[in-house]
Amino acid sequence: MYTNVQFTGSLAPQQSRRWFTFGWSASSHVVWYMVPTSPQVGNPQVEWDVAVERADASRCTYWLTVKNLTAQTVTFEGRYAVLN
Repeated sequence: MYTNVQFTGSLAPQQSRRWFTFGWSASSHVVWYMVPTSPQVGNPQVEWDVAVERADASRCTYWLTVKNLTAQTVTFEGRYAVLN
């Protein structure tokens, strides 16, 4: 398994935004997760949805939609884990 940070982001209160990352191997199993970096409180701060689009037989693009669930600006890291 390999993990890393792909991008960082910031969302205004209740804002939703879409990011993408491309060129991933279509044969890999990639898990995406968003980790808030500020502010840090006990309740969930963001939710996200992941969509995969095949670019060709060997590559794909991930579309990541992240929503701020709080009444204040949230910064976060978009992290991934490659499981194969």
